Amino acid sequence: MARWIMNDDIDQLLRNRVSFLADAGPDEDIAISSRIRLARNLAGHRFPVAADSAELHGICDEVSEAARESGALGCPACFSFDPEKMNELDRELLLERRLASRDFLNRPTGTRLLVKDDESRSVMINEEDHLRIQTMLPGFQLDAVWKQIDELDNQLGSRLDYAFDDRLGFLTCCPTNVGTGMRASVMLHLPGLVLTGQITPTIQGINKLNLAVRGIGGEGTSNQGSLFQVSNQSTLGESETQILERLNTVIGQLIAHEKNARQLLLQRDQFSLLDHVGRSYGTLRHSYKLSGEEAVNCLSGVRVGVDLGMFTALNIHTVNELFIGIGAAHLQKAAGRALNAAERDVCRAALCREKLKA
Repeated sequence: MARWIMNDDIDQLLRNRVSFLADAGPDEDIAISSRIRLARNLAGHRFPVAADSAELHGICDEVSEAARESGALGCPACFSFDPEKMNELDRELLLERRLASRDFLNRPTGTRLLVKDDESRSVMINEEDHLRIQTMLPGFQLDAVWKQIDELDNQLGSRLDYAFDDRLGFLTCCPTNVGTGMRASVMLHLPGLVLTGQITPTIQGINKLNLAVRGIGGEGTSNQGSLFQVSNQSTLGESETQILERLNTVIGQLIAHEKNARQLLLQRDQFSLLDHVGRSYGTLRHSYKLSGEEAVNCLSGVRVGVDLGMFTALNIHTVNELFIGIGAAHLQKAAGRALNAAERDVCRAALCREKLKA
C-alpha cells in the first residue's frame, strides 16, 4: 500500500533531492533534462472543462486508486497534493519545480497531483485532460524517458479505461494532442549559439522541422539564461518512435553545434568568453540584490564556465539546483514568510553568495 504524503507535508518535498537536477546524465554539459508528457482521458467521462465538481472529484479518486494499486509512482513514498486545499505560495512552488503547469494551478477545483518521491514521475489529474503523465530524467536521454513513461502509462492503463479511437488514437480535449498524446522535450543550455549570434537562424531552422523552441518556462516564455526547450509539435500521423527518432536527431545536431560554437569562442574570442563567465560569477558571488532575470542570466554564464572546466570546486548540479532555488516561491518557503519583490531580490542574492562561497 502506498504511503500518500498529503500537501500539509510539502516541506518534505523540499527536503527530497530532485533527481533530474542532482543526478548525472548524458551530455549534461548542454542538456539539462529530458521530459515526456502523455495526455490521456477516461472513457465515459466529460473532459475537465465540461465536467462538474462531483465528476472531477470522482476522477481524482479513480486515478489515485489506480496509481495506488499499481505502485506506478514508486511505493511506498508517494506524494499526493490537492491544489484546492493549498495556498497560492505552495501551488507556485509546484510550478517552479516543473511538476505542475500554470493552467493546472489556475483551476484548482477538482484537481490532484501525484508525484514520485524523487520527482522523476508525476501525474496531473484534471488539467486540460483527465491525466497528464510526466517522466523526467537528467541530461539527454529521451529513449530512457520513453521507456519509463511507457511502463507508467501501461500500469495506469491496465486499471483505467482510456478514451481511444482505432483511427485517431488517444482522444484529447485539444485537437493538437490527438493521436499519441505525447509531448517530448529536452531542456538545453545554448550560450555558445547565443553569444555567437547563431541562435536565431538555428531556431528558425528547427521550427521548419515541425518542432517547437520555447524558453525556460515553456510555452509563451522568452529566452532567459540561454535556456531553451525543444519539443515536438505534431502528435497525429506519427508513432511515438517516429517522433522520438526525429527529435533525437535534431537534439543531437544541436548539441554538436553548441559544442562547436563554444570552441569557436575559445579560439577566436577567448577573453570575451572569460569576461562573460567572470562577470557572471562576480555578480552572483558579491551582489546583495538580484532580480530573477539577472540571476538566471548570471547562472547561465557560470554554468558555461563550469562546463568548460574554468572552475575546480563548483559542481554543475549546484548550478542546476540554483535555477530552481532562486524562484520566488522557493525563496519565500526558505524564509518562512511572504516576501515582497525587493526582499526576494535580497534573499536571492544571499542564496547565491552562500552556495558559491562553498
